[in-house]
Amino acid sequence: MGLTRQRAVFLDRDGVINRPVVREGKPYPPATLAEFALLPGVEEACTRLKAAGWLLIVATNQPDVGRGTQRREEVEAMHAAMCAQLPIDRVEVSYDPGQGQPSEFRKPAPGMLLRAAREMDIDLAQSWMVGDRWRDIDCGAAAGCRTIFIDYDYDEKLRALPDFRAAGLLEAAAIIIAQS
Repeated sequence: MGLTRQRAVFLDRDGVINRPVVREGKPYPPATLAEFALLPGVEEACTRLKAAGWLLIVATNQPDVGRGTQRREEVEAMHAAMCAQLPIDRVEVSYDPGQGQPSEFRKPAPGMLLRAAREMDIDLAQSWMVGDRWRDIDCGAAAGCRTIFIDYDYDEKLRALPDFRAAGLLEAAAIIIAQS
């Protein structure tokens, strides 16, 4: 009898875990640790998912670092604060600026999920991607995960259809637990 591979919930950061900064109908990441604030229900959702046996992996694009408009130390301070408050198992970050040549790790490419799956023995077919942007849903689908879209009615369209929609991470966690 072989070992069972692990299952994970991949979480986008901005808009799923913490409040995004919305300008002109488009979401942006917080620029400083002082602007970084968890969304309501996130702690409870993560606690429920961990209790149900899921690995929690944050997969986030942080292109402002690659563009030189945000310091990497500031992003890492936000991640340290996030991990101190939540039972996160791993943080995958793409600092690719997203300009010019595509990156295998910048969402919508599935590289961050594929790397975590390879290094942590995760069964992607039994895993989920939760996000609030089209890039998150495309990334999860490309990796072979089921997807949940947190719909904030941003001024952008989805490309791939998500498996489920939710109002926030707490509702997404309930869907994941009910489907497993």
